[in-house]
This record gives sequence, C-alpha cells and structure tokens, in this order.
Amino acid sequence: MRISSNFDSGNIQVISAASPQDIQLSIRKDNQSEFYQWFHFKLDTQSFVSHTISINDLANSAYPDGWLNYQAVASYDRQEWFRVETEFDGDKLIIQHTPECSQIYYAYFAPYSYERHLDLLAWSQQSEYCQPYHLGETLDGRDMSLLVIGEPADDKKSIWVTARQHPGETMAEWLVEGFLHRLLDEDDGLAKFLLEKAVFYVVPNMNPDGSARGHLRTNAKGVNLNREWQSPSMENSPEVYLVKQKMQQVGVDMFLDVHGDEALPYNFVAGCEGNLNYNQRLQNLESAFKNALLMATPEFQDEFGYEKDKPGEANLTVAANAIGHEFDCLSYTLEMPFKDNIELPDVVYGWSPIRCKQLGEDVMVAMRSVVDMLR
Repeated sequence: MRISSNFDSGNIQVISAASPQDIQLSIRKDNQSEFYQWFHFKLDTQSFVSHTISINDLANSAYPDGWLNYQAVASYDRQEWFRVETEFDGDKLIIQHTPECSQIYYAYFAPYSYERHLDLLAWSQQSEYCQPYHLGETLDGRDMSLLVIGEPADDKKSIWVTARQHPGETMAEWLVEGFLHRLLDEDDGLAKFLLEKAVFYVVPNMNPDGSARGHLRTNAKGVNLNREWQSPSMENSPEVYLVKQKMQQVGVDMFLDVHGDEALPYNFVAGCEGNLNYNQRLQNLESAFKNALLMATPEFQDEFGYEKDKPGEANLTVAANAIGHEFDCLSYTLEMPFKDNIELPDVVYGWSPIRCKQLGEDVMVAMRSVVDMLR
C-alpha cells in the first residue's frame, strides 16, 4: 500500500498506514501560510478491499464548518469524480471506501490541472474571436494568461471574468470552461448577441502557482490574492498587479469574480452594497442580473449567502469591491459549493464539474439581461 501526492495540485501527509483499515493522514499547509483544507492524493492498494482513511487535525483547518455534511470525491481515471462515503467527527474526516481498482485518487473537489488549463487556453485561441495575451509571470515563473474575446470598439462594453484567485476552488475554472465553450460557439445565438455588444476579458486561473502547489487559498508566497486588490505589488501579488494593470488600460463595465465556498451548500452571488459609490443604478444592475440567473437555472438562488456589508463598510482589498468601486460598475463575486447544491442534490456526484460548466453557460443569459445597461 502506498499513498502519494507528488503531482500537480497534490497535497497530503502520511502519518501512518498500518493497514487498509487504519490510514492516518493530514493536510499540508499552504506555503508560508496557516491555511489548509485542500487535499488531493493517490492510493495504490488492493482492489475490492475496504479502506478507512482518516484525515486529521481538521478542527484547526481554514474552514472547519466546511467538513460538516461534506463528501470527498474519488476517481479511477482522473476524469470522472464521484462522491464517497465520508463522515466528520469534529476533528477527523473519515473516508470509508472499497476501491474497485488498485489505483485511486481522492480530492477535496474535482481537480483542474495546470495541463488542462493550458489545453483550455490552446483550444480557445483557435476561435477567430479569441486572442490570448501574456500579462507577465507569477512568482514561480508561470504565465499569467488573459483571453480577449471579441472585436474591440468604442461602443462595446468591457466584461471581465476571473476565476480561481483561491487555487483550491477548482469549481471556478470548471465554470469558466463552460462559459468559454458557449461564448466561442459560432452557432450559439446568445454568444453572437453578446459579442456584438461587448468584449470579454477572461482570466481562467488567477493563481497558477497555488494551483500546482496544492494550496487552498494562497499564492506561492502565502498571500491571499483576494485581499490584495487595493494595493497589489509585483513582490507579493504579481497575479493581481498584472490583471489590475490591464483593467486600468482597457476599462471595466462589468466584473464577475468566480469562487467556491467551503461551508454553504448553495450557488449565490455577493455584491458591492458596502461600497461608498453604491447607488440605485448599481442596485438595479445587480437585481437584473440576479433575477435573470434565477430564471435561467434552478441551480442558482438568492435566499442564502453572505451577510451584506453596511453602507460604506466594504472591504476594498477584495476584488469585487475594489473593482466595483474604482470603475463604478456592476461587480459580483459568484460562489459555488464544495459540497452539493442542497436544493438539487445528486448523491453520486454532488456539485460537479458538469454542473459548474452548465452554470457557466447560464451566466451568459444573465449577462444578456444587463449588457445594454452597463454604461
């Protein structure tokens, strides 16, 4: 029996593995950080033997409430990720599973590999509407990549979509994959409509270093990128610095920053009501977007989410608040669950890559409802 995580986004530490029924593990912290929650590892073992895997010290993890009613995902082929029986006792996550193959992968959510990320960029550039741009490099020397989709013109809106500031929130890039597949579909009427009205600036992965390192929340230096938007630097947060620099060059009429939430089993958005410049126009835009998405898919809801900021009390280090304030634009954080959408549960897959991608397509419907009102 062997447990390993020396691969893209791998993260686990072996405490002991005395037998298949007594495997004790822990999660490695993000580099230079106290955050830990993401795990991804491979088990080499005997097939059709019951295994009990305990992941320890989770009472001190980044989001202990995220383990309540959570089910881990597993895969034999690294393509299809299904849920496995999982319990949480307040400190240990206990996975009970009988593998059907001798090699199996377990993860916190379906991984989105750096290779798949590169494949997505390469596929996208084959569209006549899409132009890839190299913004600069991360601290580990990886590319910060931007996709510009549509023909720029003075009368067109600038719509930005970013994903995966927090690298363990892989559902964000799965959503972007679905979004891109629809937006670049030459036969899709909605895509044609939007591309006549707007140019899209898409950053599929804001944190490629943290993604490859198996981090939950930070970049290579242990910096939480979604607390860097007020004053980013090339020394600590080049990812944010480079993207914000480009935003200031081309402008922003709408911004959608895509994330995943560990604890809440819902899809929801968080707006900018705490910004000093928040007004009736922005409130109307937020309402139009939400109402259209509610009509587009039952996967989205607006009853459960984060507590709204009081007027003037927004945290301007957070991406959506910072960009909404600087550009006086519709700016939303979109959150998806690590668990399942409790309103439409799927006992086999839970919230899954397929559902993320579909939500990415549905987001375009909501964008249609606001594109003419953005400025």
